[in-house]
Amino acid sequence: MELVNPGIGLIFWMTLSFAIVFFILAKFAWKPIMSMLKERENSIENALNSAEKAREEMRQLKSNHEQLLRDAKEERDVILRETRKLKDTIIEEAKAKATEEAERILETAKENIHFEKMAAVTELKNQLAVLSIEVAEKVLRQELSDPVKQNDYIEKIINEMNFN
Repeated sequence: MELVNPGIGLIFWMTLSFAIVFFILAKFAWKPIMSMLKERENSIENALNSAEKAREEMRQLKSNHEQLLRDAKEERDVILRETRKLKDTIIEEAKAKATEEAERILETAKENIHFEKMAAVTELKNQLAVLSIEVAEKVLRQELSDPVKQNDYIEKIINEMNFN
């Protein structure tokens, strides 16, 4: 029954031993424990602040990254537009040059055709003249083979000359 109802002596000695332990703890252990707890609290608070700063920096980096991506996309779009314009300009210039070259070739071909035509006409006239002279020569030989016809022909030419 002594365990259920403690005696006064037991309470006294338990209180005295508790007070001694409390005094020793208060004198030697309480300040280091409290300072370590305070230090631990400060380190946790610093870690939380650092984590918050890191999160904020990450948000800023993400924002900067997104801005850089937008800028890069805009720059890419500008470059693509300029490239398309340049391509269209080059194509238009090539078409214009090709058209000019085609017109020049066509004009040259027309001139060559004209010159060839004129040369052919001249050649035809020359051949016609040669043939006419040959025909006239043969006719005249035929007609002038007889001396009487020859004298008549000479008189006819002289008479025509006088009238002209």
